[in-house]
Amino acid sequence: MRILRNFLIRLGMLILVLWLLFGVVFGITPMANADMSPAICAGDLMLYYRLDKNLKSQDVVVFQKDGRQYTGRIVAEGGDSVKVTDNAELEVNGSTLSERNIFYSTPAYDADVEYPLTLAEDQYFVLGDSREGAKDSRLFGAVREKEIKGKVITIIRRSEI
Repeated sequence: MRILRNFLIRLGMLILVLWLLFGVVFGITPMANADMSPAICAGDLMLYYRLDKNLKSQDVVVFQKDGRQYTGRIVAEGGDSVKVTDNAELEVNGSTLSERNIFYSTPAYDADVEYPLTLAEDQYFVLGDSREGAKDSRLFGAVREKEIKGKVITIIRRSEI
């Protein structure tokens, strides 16, 4: 009986530690689509850190908007002015943004987002790396800090099993 009690106590402690790690500190989620391709492919697992509140441009974040989960790269922070031009270029604070790892143009979407968009202090402009067709801030506007679930810290590539 004592062995069973010790086992149950250890099992309870293990469950508590795992819940703290993956319910409070970290999160893990699959990439559902190709919005972040080629950096993150559909099916890859993303490990994200929930407690980082010092987000900045170029951070990849997991966020929730209108009840759906998305992943994107922060391109502008609170106080910045963002514009997607008619030439499919991204301007931040009046300067065209040159992103070395983005291989696609950034077309504007037919949505309710008005440009130039000035971000409040708790807002971010988040875009997918696969700019032509990604569901991001061009579609639904700025992302509030409270909508961000965490900052992606590593990718676990899916295997072709």
